[in-house]
Amino acid sequence: ECRSMHIRIVCSRSILSQLHLQRYRRGDTPHSRLHTSQLRASARSVRPQNYGSIPSRPIIHLVQGKMPGLDVRSSTQQANGKMYAQKASSEGSYTTPEGVTVLGAYKPEFESILTEDALSFVASLARKYSSRVTELLARRKSIQAAFDAGAKPKFFAETQHVRDGDWRVGPLPADFLDRRVEITGPTDRKMVINALNSGASVYMPDFEDSNCPTWDNMVRGQVNLRDAVRRTITHTDPRSGKHYALKEEVAVLTVRPRGWHLWEHHVMVDGAPVPGALFDFGLYFFHNAHRLLENGSGPYFYLPKMEHYLECRLWNEVFVTAQAALGIPRGTIKATCLIETLPAAFQMDEFLYELREHSAGLNCGRWDYMFSFIKTMRNDPSRVMPNRSMLTMEMPFMRAYTLLVIKTCHRRGAFAIGGMSAAIPIKDDPARNAAVMDKVRADKLREVCDGHDGSWVAHPGLIPIAREVFDAHMPGPNQIHRQREDVEVTAAELLAVPEGPRTRAEMRQNVAVTIGYLAAWLGGNGCVPLHNLMEDAATAEISRAQVWQWLRWGATLENGAPLTAADVREAVDEEFAALEARLGRHVVAAGEYLDAAFLTKMMTCGRELHDFLTLPAQDILLAMGN
Repeated sequence: ECRSMHIRIVCSRSILSQLHLQRYRRGDTPHSRLHTSQLRASARSVRPQNYGSIPSRPIIHLVQGKMPGLDVRSSTQQANGKMYAQKASSEGSYTTPEGVTVLGAYKPEFESILTEDALSFVASLARKYSSRVTELLARRKSIQAAFDAGAKPKFFAETQHVRDGDWRVGPLPADFLDRRVEITGPTDRKMVINALNSGASVYMPDFEDSNCPTWDNMVRGQVNLRDAVRRTITHTDPRSGKHYALKEEVAVLTVRPRGWHLWEHHVMVDGAPVPGALFDFGLYFFHNAHRLLENGSGPYFYLPKMEHYLECRLWNEVFVTAQAALGIPRGTIKATCLIETLPAAFQMDEFLYELREHSAGLNCGRWDYMFSFIKTMRNDPSRVMPNRSMLTMEMPFMRAYTLLVIKTCHRRGAFAIGGMSAAIPIKDDPARNAAVMDKVRADKLREVCDGHDGSWVAHPGLIPIAREVFDAHMPGPNQIHRQREDVEVTAAELLAVPEGPRTRAEMRQNVAVTIGYLAAWLGGNGCVPLHNLMEDAATAEISRAQVWQWLRWGATLENGAPLTAADVREAVDEEFAALEARLGRHVVAAGEYLDAAFLTKMMTCGRELHDFLTLPAQDILLAMGN
């Protein structure tokens, strides 16, 4: 069965083009492909187009080609201007409380998560706090407008008393005192089991950057975490027959919900979508908080993408409300904030203070931080970054940022967790693998010697190295006692841009990463190995934002010529051709690569820098009923 979908991209300023995307999908599962000669022949005729400059975030509308098994929802079920296709189901429906509509596909195994009581709990949070989320997102835009007009991030005068005050965060739980090695990853069932068994101290199941927010991913992830908390989670690989189950000792769970900027469009409360953060937090907390406490642990969270201390204040209010609703003592929840935006680097004390009874520390979200630097200072031609490969943690502006995290956290009795090592083992090249592992070891040595209490890795193969380094240099469970009073960091140091080359090869690498990651993301996978690195949304954000920044300011490349839009579009087309040669033209044309190539051109050659690449990409997911 061949389903052809015609999507028109309608931008906020003008209708720029109509994109015809050929989709070949089976009727049974959303991501399987037909491989008939007829479809292959048709797919070969589909080529990426030269779309030119596209100025702002698109809103996707279905304009023709109603597909079998799909139902375009009515205007009362539109969210934020979006109309999207939703899979019709005759198998059953969820029992929902008044005012709650579930637009996501019905699956019997989801009923135990999407119970009437659980949805009532999520709805109560949404009704109380959704308007606050909208206000905070509007505040972000107004602050960014000031940066675009020439203002610079700074330490706030109105919170000087917080930075000068003598206060500490609340007591930390016993099972959370040693966080020397943390591993992150999506909530896929096998990955959850492997991560818990990996030997890491902490596992962060991720509903955000390493996850693609399809309906199936978001709810099935909740199923997997519920089973993990109850230690009933198992998995049998359908191909190999290998059976997976939990070991006796497993890592401590610390869940990352989506950021405030993302919405769950598959669940409506009083006709409006639910903030993704409240959906993810609410379901996990409702189903697992009491059981976690019975297990001797607790409901622990990572909080991403925050740009202002008022966003932390909102989280604190959500925590207080949620604990009261379930009869759980106030302060039981513990949350670690990711310092992964440039404005947040000037508000570290404030972040801890707003969450102080619930705070467990700060984490150096290094990759998103670099992306945020580009995004925040996008209108400043004096802050154009050099090659991405040069943006290491040894750069002075990154050293200033990480040392300030350590000093701030330890002064307040909180954990300072180091950044992600995105490297993955190279199995077929021992020499290159040894060189990569040496870099990982040096990175972890820098972190522990600076005073970090733990570190992140993306691949279980890095856990032994990280643990070996931290065990050798941190004999206790943490090193909060190291106060780092010697550290003094100024605003100028946080805003300093390193010098370095900008090369065509790095531009092409950035294009390749953006296309490769977006193709995987649109296919339902938010975490993918590319070029010997584990790429998630954060690392892909750097790639596309850097190309946009170079193009915006006409950065001079190594040949002495400025980068042009024609150069970038040519690089996209050549990467697409290389993918066809490597994977086969029918595979590329029938997959998500067409969408990815178009989005890459749109987000690198447009006049405006999109806030997040996942926002226009999510429009495509929704249009496809995912």
